[in-house]
Amino acid sequence: MAEELSLRERKKIQTRRTLWRTAAELFLERGYDQVSVAEVALAAEVSKMTVFNYMSSKEDLVLGPMKEHIGDAARSVRDRRPGESVVAAFRRHFMAALNAHDASVGMSDHPYVLQVRQLVQETPALLVRAHEYVRQSQMLLAEELAASTEGPEAELAPMVAAQLMSVRYAVHEHNHRRLFAGESADDVLPDAVALAERAFALVEHGLGDYGTLPAGAGAGAGAGAGAARPAEGGAA
Repeated sequence: MAEELSLRERKKIQTRRTLWRTAAELFLERGYDQVSVAEVALAAEVSKMTVFNYMSSKEDLVLGPMKEHIGDAARSVRDRRPGESVVAAFRRHFMAALNAHDASVGMSDHPYVLQVRQLVQETPALLVRAHEYVRQSQMLLAEELAASTEGPEAELAPMVAAQLMSVRYAVHEHNHRRLFAGESADDVLPDAVALAERAFALVEHGLGDYGTLPAGAGAGAGAGAGAARPAEGGAA
């Protein structure tokens, strides 16, 4: 029975991947809005009903792989090791994904992945759905943090989740900018790791004196601006 279930699951995975690949090829060739779900079904040699058995929407024909990673952030802190902080666990999983050149953290330079990413950026419906998945991922992380803490720490869960996801998203975007500029993932990786380490250190230790102006610099500028305003008001 276990083998039968395993075979069934393998077939489901294969069908899902076929649908993603077929849809992406059609969308990249003709444009997302110019291709219907029925046309994807025909090209994949399945019924339209089968498509919606595997995908909840047309957008998921492109963003299905991203949807599968929505729970990654929450899972990374849920499965943290004894004595390991939330930041350390989140960072460890993120760094592992970077080093694995995982597309979920923007480190895949495979042409197909970059083409699909470009399609998402250029298609409003897909971009809105992608941002919604990021929001859902952050919400799940906040819920996990709140469930594993109590009192004042639980109240801070949404803020902590926002900071951790901001690092993930910012490094992800940094990686894609460089990959789209023509750099290889191997070339981008060292800088991506260093950037992530510095960013997670800010979250772990607090912003502290980050961005503090040299002594006198801000005060002088502020005084000048403040002195000018009364004069302008008096002249009026």
